[in-house]
Amino acid sequence: MPAFATVSSRRLWRGTALLCSALLLALLPHHGGTPQGAHLQEVLARDFLSVHTRNTPTTYYEGREGPTGFEYELVRRFANHLGVSLTLDADHHIPDVIEAVREEGDLGAAALPLDPTLEGVLFSRPIMPLQPLLVYRRGLHPPEKIEELKGLEIGTLRGSGTGRVLRELQVEHPWLSWKESAELEVAELLGQVAGGTLDAAVIFEHQFRLNRLFFPEVEDGFTLGKPLSLAWAFPAGRGLGLVGEANRFLDALRRSEELDALVARYFGHDDYLEYVGARTFIAHARKRLPRYGELFREAARNTGFDWKLLAALGYQESHWEPRATSPTGVRGLMMLTNATAGDLGVDNRLDPAQSIHGGARYLRQIEERLPASIEGDDRLFMAMASYNVGLGHLYDARKITEMRGGDPDRWRDVRDSLPLLQEREWHSKTRYGYARGGEPVIYVRNIRRYYEILAYLDRSQEQFHELNARLPDRADTELFEQVPPVL
Repeated sequence: MPAFATVSSRRLWRGTALLCSALLLALLPHHGGTPQGAHLQEVLARDFLSVHTRNTPTTYYEGREGPTGFEYELVRRFANHLGVSLTLDADHHIPDVIEAVREEGDLGAAALPLDPTLEGVLFSRPIMPLQPLLVYRRGLHPPEKIEELKGLEIGTLRGSGTGRVLRELQVEHPWLSWKESAELEVAELLGQVAGGTLDAAVIFEHQFRLNRLFFPEVEDGFTLGKPLSLAWAFPAGRGLGLVGEANRFLDALRRSEELDALVARYFGHDDYLEYVGARTFIAHARKRLPRYGELFREAARNTGFDWKLLAALGYQESHWEPRATSPTGVRGLMMLTNATAGDLGVDNRLDPAQSIHGGARYLRQIEERLPASIEGDDRLFMAMASYNVGLGHLYDARKITEMRGGDPDRWRDVRDSLPLLQEREWHSKTRYGYARGGEPVIYVRNIRRYYEILAYLDRSQEQFHELNARLPDRADTELFEQVPPVL
């Protein structure tokens, strides 16, 4: 799916400077008849960078606010650095990316392992380490060393680099055998483990950190071999200008610590919902949510919110229990107070339809009352916090944020101020006084993460149907090719 970046005057200036550099590179000695700067010069002349990638949570996907993903963020910044637009071809699996890079396009950015032995491609400098990890289905005896893998059905992704590590281990452990698939992605592979087709799989640590919340039936075992390196792939035979510029870009990103910040942002979080909570939530999403899914969708159509966000809020409020009642008297699936229900025209708070529609309208009313200066996700998160703690206390937290030198229109600054409403030193200076300000922080965090799980489950269901459409007559076991032992 193509994605295009905008061109600013600063980018045009940078592109002009790079074009001059490319012309100078073109004057350098040729290698195999190709000017060293030919590829970079070609990209700048046509004014776009063509990238081959994969549609996965660790590389590139469509999020709530548009294209996102670790490698998408990197190539988007690289295109901006060059001063050109960006086009993406994400209709690939790993082996296809390398082949596509050889034949067309400018680079491959798809969680590719650096492999200097591959013919027809050049690699950038390492971007981040890739540590192979053995994961297994919950309920099996937890394997702690390679000898305990005997007899297990193990799967991995062809071309990801994990197969190379397994082959190296096979030298010392000739009995080792596994299955490789060129047609699955990490989430589908973990689904095979969770579903019992496989006992275990070998993926990378960062991939498991990103996916483990959605597969509570899968446990991490132990690391295998030495880390590999994630890198970008470029076509060989078109000069070194583009790969050289990519290396300079990545070096600058590393020196400024922006690269480390991106790695932490996309892969740094792990147990943000403890496993038991995640398993419970997924179980309820499969059993309880279908009863109310259409009500959430209808409320979303009427109010303009994402239905999964409303469902996540409903779970945080009541665990989708329509008769839930708190000690303070709030009731129903969306836990409305009696006064709020009256203002919304809800005469039966225990009726799921009235509660869901009322809660959605209430969230929209709060959002519309916020100052126009609060925009985007900051506006949404503050509206959700107000749903929990009240709009008055949110305004107090914004005032405290200003007193502390923060930005009252940024959720991350207001989030840091909300817990101060519990301290007399601060709440004595506000209009509405004391509040349990730590609660809305946890409240918003949980809703965001419940939303992530629902979005993942929704996306995985679509991918499952797409996979079935691609492979209508094939059993799960036919997706793999067995790598036999070398006994």
